Amino acid sequence: MKVFGSSGTRGVANEELTPEFVLRVAKAAGTAWGVDRVAVARDTRYTGRMLADAAASGLASTGTDVDRLGVVPTPGAQAYAEREGVPTMVITASHNPPQYNGVKLVGSDGVELAVSDLETVEETLLAETFAVAPWDETGRVREVEGVRRAYVDELLASVDRERIADAELTVALDPGHGAGSLTSPEFFRKLGCRVVTINGQADGHFPGRDPEPVPDNLRDLGRLVRATDADLGIAHDGDADRAIFFDETGEYVEGDATLAALAAAELDSDDTTVSAVNVSQRLVDVANEVGAALELTPIGSTNIITRIEELEANGRHVPIAGEGNGGIFFPDYRLARDGAYTAARFLELVAERPASEIVAPYGGYANVRRNVGYESTAERDAMLDAAANQAQKADAELNTRDGYRIDHGDAWVLARPSGTEPLVRVYAEARDRDRAEELAGDMYDALVAAKEGA
Repeated sequence: MKVFGSSGTRGVANEELTPEFVLRVAKAAGTAWGVDRVAVARDTRYTGRMLADAAASGLASTGTDVDRLGVVPTPGAQAYAEREGVPTMVITASHNPPQYNGVKLVGSDGVELAVSDLETVEETLLAETFAVAPWDETGRVREVEGVRRAYVDELLASVDRERIADAELTVALDPGHGAGSLTSPEFFRKLGCRVVTINGQADGHFPGRDPEPVPDNLRDLGRLVRATDADLGIAHDGDADRAIFFDETGEYVEGDATLAALAAAELDSDDTTVSAVNVSQRLVDVANEVGAALELTPIGSTNIITRIEELEANGRHVPIAGEGNGGIFFPDYRLARDGAYTAARFLELVAERPASEIVAPYGGYANVRRNVGYESTAERDAMLDAAANQAQKADAELNTRDGYRIDHGDAWVLARPSGTEPLVRVYAEARDRDRAEELAGDMYDALVAAKEGA
């Protein structure tokens, strides 16, 4: 696919991702879906309303009625799609910087469109074979109230509310000015938690921190955990489909350790879990210990969703899946990443013992991540050629499912192009931090040299 990457389509708003482009995507989606009604939701980004207006116009021009949901977390929009049986366009760039925005397409079952369905929309977009309704058959647009409230109520009914409330937990919450600002504080309070917040005002400029919940952006949350004696720190990205944690000491919890801990509580023998090619050895170890199978896909929620659907169609049970970035699926609940639901499931564990103890068995690994930006296709291709050369030189197992993953047994390094930004990302993991830094540094240096020579 050229337009839709691993998590929809994104770009700098009003430069790459213009209202005209979003209108065309909406016309293509409305044409491909061929239904009478579609919903449009958005996160808090400054350009969200402008682009949602364009999406609603494009959909209405194909003859479909449009439900305007306003600002709602992506999983809340997915819940609406499933509940009402309507496909949904979500205007969001998730964890990308404030100047970005994007489009994510959700089916009437509440699940992000599979690769094959995205390809159908993309073919319609590129060919411009849009359905155009007569003037008196264009769709009507209506504002829908209460979507966020219904989402919170559904969350409350889906977790062990009594278990969490009985533990009388304190939660330090950083929704990062995103859509979770309007739902997560209420949700955790209704779970019986004492909630203290930082960056809790919905603001599309993201003044307190960038939307991506990575350690460098979350130092204030760690301090808040320590200052308030909180049992858990919780951070979201811009559309609140991810959750990252701090333990009760104010220490950052690696997302891979969180996924492993939740998987250990969820998986049984004969189950299957799904992750991406940057999977941590932590999850590999958990799957091996319980006798569950582990399937790997290219990075990105769309690829993981597609594989889960394939497995479940063949009778395989996938109770948990996801990536170490805080985006976790519990398919028995809904085939959607949901930061608030993930956090509540982790709180169920914290109700029994401290967060630091929960993730302690999954420590002992060091993770290093670096990015190399590029300005042209030639620079990107030169860097990927350099990654291939690094793989050829290494006496290690190579996986090319998504970029180049070089597995040394005791450690691994991966170089791959981002699906949402002009970056080549480098990931490395080892039990020894110096070893991880060395692997990441060697790959990074090779990419930079190739870029400079392009």
